[in-house]
Amino acid sequence: MQPDVILFGPLDTVLGSEGPGGVLVIEYVLLALVLANFGTRLLAHRRHESQYEEGGAEEITRHPAHIASNVLLILTSFLYMTIAHHGGMVMSVLVLGAVITDFFEFESRKVEARRDIPLERPKGAIVAVLVLAMYASYQALFWLIKDPWSAVI
Repeated sequence: MQPDVILFGPLDTVLGSEGPGGVLVIEYVLLALVLANFGTRLLAHRRHESQYEEGGAEEITRHPAHIASNVLLILTSFLYMTIAHHGGMVMSVLVLGAVITDFFEFESRKVEARRDIPLERPKGAIVAVLVLAMYASYQALFWLIKDPWSAVI
């Protein structure tokens, strides 16, 4: 399915083309970015713990790979909104929710470090990204269960 309006030229053409299963290529890209975001979230949390052990609350900084992952996820979800309006809108809202949650989780780690209590995992951000991963998986991988699903529903 080619997009009706091509705002970004070749980028829309490539990402708006159909891949395996008749799914847009950008949906696979978004799923890969969401999974990469899980990995960078784990790296960031491990780095926060080590920074806290080494120097306290003032040493805790944001992980550059996680920042890049969040920015790529936001930009790609906005691009997806120009290709598939409904799916892109839902994906963009979920991505923005996850990024905002991640922002507040980072501040929570700083508060925990200042109070000298053990750093918790970023539970809210993990749940937000799990919801995002479920929607991204639904968009990209539904073709795998489409026939049995259609037989039941």
